[in-house]
Amino acid sequence: MTRTLRDRTRTAPAVRLAVPFAVLGLLLGASACATGQAAPAAPGAAAPADPDRIEPLPDIPVPRLPVTVPSADGRQVTVASAERIIPLNGSLAELVFSLGLGGRAVARDVSTTFEQAAKLPVITQAHEVSAEGVLSLRPTVVLADRSTGPAEAVEQIRAAGVPLIVLDDPKELADIDTRIDAVATALGVPDAGARLKERTRTRIDEVRAHLPATGATRPKVAFLYLRGSASVFLLGGPDSGAPSLIEAAGGEDAGTAAHLTGDFTPLTSEALVKAAPDAILVMRKGLDSVGGVDGMLKLPGVAQTPAGLDRRIVSIDDGRLLSYGPRTPQVLRDLATQLHRDAK
Repeated sequence: MTRTLRDRTRTAPAVRLAVPFAVLGLLLGASACATGQAAPAAPGAAAPADPDRIEPLPDIPVPRLPVTVPSADGRQVTVASAERIIPLNGSLAELVFSLGLGGRAVARDVSTTFEQAAKLPVITQAHEVSAEGVLSLRPTVVLADRSTGPAEAVEQIRAAGVPLIVLDDPKELADIDTRIDAVATALGVPDAGARLKERTRTRIDEVRAHLPATGATRPKVAFLYLRGSASVFLLGGPDSGAPSLIEAAGGEDAGTAAHLTGDFTPLTSEALVKAAPDAILVMRKGLDSVGGVDGMLKLPGVAQTPAGLDRRIVSIDDGRLLSYGPRTPQVLRDLATQLHRDAK
């Protein structure tokens, strides 16, 4: 099993991610190009929603409970009440609020950055969950993923009798339906889950229907994970979580094309020049951490790539990029708009 970005950073002193893997996270207004200007909507696509807000379903669902559901760590968990929900990362919070149950959320973690959750108390330190903080809020159900930790905190929450459900980390577009189903079922609103899946699918299809024709040649896109303050510079491979988005936006993942393996590999001049990306995809905070586009061009090999020579850098907000949820259509539109900015 590959490690998530959060797991990776835990192995390095003083390094902490600003987003979970669901991806990382992942947790942007509009996609930004090298000039930092907001990207226009793709022709014919649905009007972009405010990226800092969640769009809930129009009707607030009423949970039908109790239910017993499988947890990704092999347990069967019974949920008797969804009155007080704590989602332990931004991706899961996005699903709770999109289903119309945001009014029942009583806490958030640091990667939950959208507007409706801003006033909720934060119950994580860096990305370490505080069991005491969670339990002090008397949750009736807690949602987590495989990268939630430390394990001791998770077990402490369970030992207190709180239903805690672990979900698999999403890594591709195909995981969106499964993830919506899992959360909606656990919270007793499967019908709302079905409506949210349909809405999300429709919006993804709208974006893909308006992609420009690229012919046999698709632009190669390298996904870089950057944290300049901690000197963490990684090049994404086939298991990074980004290839599915890149391919859906009409591109080719440069790390996969260069025959990298696993999730991430340390960034070197040789690896990046071999990958020869036409564009580079980064999280916005990562780009800021190296001093923007000018600072990024000083990293090993970047300036020697077609992307570096053209200054074609696509930045997406950390909290949305790899979240694989209801806001993924926005992410896909933002990525496609920047990736094909010169298409006629």
